[in-house]
Amino acid sequence: MSLTRSLSLRPGRGRPAARAVLLTATAAAAWVLSAPPAPAAPAQRLADVVVTATRIAMPAFDVPASISSVSGAQLRDDALGINLAEGVRSVAGLLVRNQYDYAQDQQVSIRGIGAGSAFGVRGVRIYQDGIPQSGPDGQGQVSQFNLGSAQRVEVLEGPFSALYGNSSGGVIQIFTASGKAPGSLRFDLDFGSFGAVRAGVDASDALGKLRYNLDFTHFSWQGFRPQQKARSESFNGKVNYALSARSSLTLVANVLSRPDSLDAQGLTAAQFAANPDQSAAGALAFHTRKTLDQQEGGLIFKHALGAHQQVRLMGYYGHRSVLQFLSIPVGAQFAPASSGGVIDLHRDFGGGDARWSLKSRLAGHALTWVAGVSYDTQNEQRRGYDNFIGPTLGVQGALRRNENDIARNIDEYTQGSLSLSSHWSVMFGVRHSEVKFITEDHFITPRNGNDSGSVTYTATSPVAGVLYAPLHWLHLYAAFGQGFRTPLASELAYRPDGTPGLNLALRPARSNNGEIGAKFRVAHTLKGSIAAFLTHTNDEIVVVTDSGGRTTYQNAGRTRRSGAQASLAYHFLPLWHLQMAYTYVQAVYIDGFRTCTTVPCATPTQLIPAGNRLPGVPRNSAYAKVTWGGRRGWHASLSGQYLSSVPANEANSVHAGSYSLFDASGGYRTAFGAQRLEVFLRVNNLLNRRYVAAVIVNQSSGAYFEPAPGISVLAGVTLTLR
Repeated sequence: MSLTRSLSLRPGRGRPAARAVLLTATAAAAWVLSAPPAPAAPAQRLADVVVTATRIAMPAFDVPASISSVSGAQLRDDALGINLAEGVRSVAGLLVRNQYDYAQDQQVSIRGIGAGSAFGVRGVRIYQDGIPQSGPDGQGQVSQFNLGSAQRVEVLEGPFSALYGNSSGGVIQIFTASGKAPGSLRFDLDFGSFGAVRAGVDASDALGKLRYNLDFTHFSWQGFRPQQKARSESFNGKVNYALSARSSLTLVANVLSRPDSLDAQGLTAAQFAANPDQSAAGALAFHTRKTLDQQEGGLIFKHALGAHQQVRLMGYYGHRSVLQFLSIPVGAQFAPASSGGVIDLHRDFGGGDARWSLKSRLAGHALTWVAGVSYDTQNEQRRGYDNFIGPTLGVQGALRRNENDIARNIDEYTQGSLSLSSHWSVMFGVRHSEVKFITEDHFITPRNGNDSGSVTYTATSPVAGVLYAPLHWLHLYAAFGQGFRTPLASELAYRPDGTPGLNLALRPARSNNGEIGAKFRVAHTLKGSIAAFLTHTNDEIVVVTDSGGRTTYQNAGRTRRSGAQASLAYHFLPLWHLQMAYTYVQAVYIDGFRTCTTVPCATPTQLIPAGNRLPGVPRNSAYAKVTWGGRRGWHASLSGQYLSSVPANEANSVHAGSYSLFDASGGYRTAFGAQRLEVFLRVNNLLNRRYVAAVIVNQSSGAYFEPAPGISVLAGVTLTLR
């Protein structure tokens, strides 16, 4: 729960606050780096073993890529533990924005990639325990993440993300903690402002060959705006069984239920300035809401082929259903090609991955090698209905859309790393992807033509990187790779000119990605990184028309996302810890393009000039947090976050203003024998600012802004029994 008000129709407002945050961060960094590293307690050591970049466990320090790990404790301690946005602000380059609207997913972007998504997560691949949470078209969600059972979250940025296939501008992967002895039973109970309640129970243990971790979480929230309410129940379980000394089987299962999450919707600039606590008139009139249910399960089998080789087989299956009531005006739904104002979606998805890995030596040098093939498929039955019956609004009316949208991919990949000497190592890989889309239209009338069709896209994505270690505590690296993003199934659905059929004129966006960086690590108490990056994209996919609930897309030419990022983590005294992160992104259209103001679109007329910024991408973001305390006794923390102004549309005519936020928390931890008790109090948005939590880009109605609340309080207690 966090935080502020600052809106401007022009960039630049809020710069004094920005300077204050950055000057404070700079002064703190200079003081930290001038002081000798102090020894830290063992519990505070900076663990950094990761697998997302290499698919084989390796220290992040030795990987020529930007990869970060956030522990489960960081996600949960003194926090609500529901939204990913709360726990990953220390990851430079990553921006996760909580919309305070549980009818919509959190907005996720990495180095400006994915910021333009109207719903869900696109441009960033999502995984849980190695199981894809993004579909074959590249769209995914993070709403199903259960943070109560998380061991860590890994974030991979830069060129090596392309080794995860379509729409891999970055990778976010959550790992469930494995059960371990002695067993534990953890109870969590949190209460906060605006009716926030979180209750959870987590059970884990290791019994001979069997290990398990099971977590159930309930969450409810009343909201701070009319037509804003949510409730969810989430379960996540992981069971490991050792079949033999060489073989193991892992079952991962998760369930999410969010019935009738109310949607207050975005506000226009004028509405936000007048009263950020109001809701959109359409939301109230149509009782906008969303019901979400998802169930998923996966099996992972691992078998060691001797001391150096392993095979891994993974299969998964799931079902997702969505019933969503939108506020599309009744008049707009009279159009023959309208899909109505109610979305009724049922998606079956599944797939598998077969992988061989080698960890050995070649001519005396360490070698790792991975080769595999993956297959993913989803079959989505999508129906649309009017959101009215006669004069009654917000109810399911006549059928307006009925189709099956099928997407599948088959990818082959290989990657390896080789230590050339004590100072040099290389990492390389390539992935070939084939993505196919099929639409079967079952709603064909004299006024609504046949939208059936199919299209296949292919791409080969090579990546290479080199790491140089001039000193044992300093590693320098450079990497380059190529990636691609196909259109989403929803982007292919309609043609701008209104004729029936898929939008086959759309081409995949293809990118060249480069990165150079440095990492340092001193005595397990001080670590940090700095990187400069450039992503040059051809055929960027953008909106061409948006009217009456129907959005169509086109290729806009070239874009460039360039910038730099830095992070620092330092235990400068046994009980003191400092975290800092800063990101600069310059995301612009290299080529100008035209969009339409009328539907259907015969000839685009509105010019988006070259040099305009990509919507949804702030130039500057900064985060700093100071924590005091250990695993027992009193503890406290103070954090600050700054975000510069954000363009809300491609024309750059409206901006969400910059803001600075400050949060504080404190609590007490104690133990009674093997039992553990923790209590905390957290205050978000200490200065009671009002600000735009998230930007809904390119809204034709101008309702771009999702407000955030003012000051809020959260208190919680955790009891762990062993």
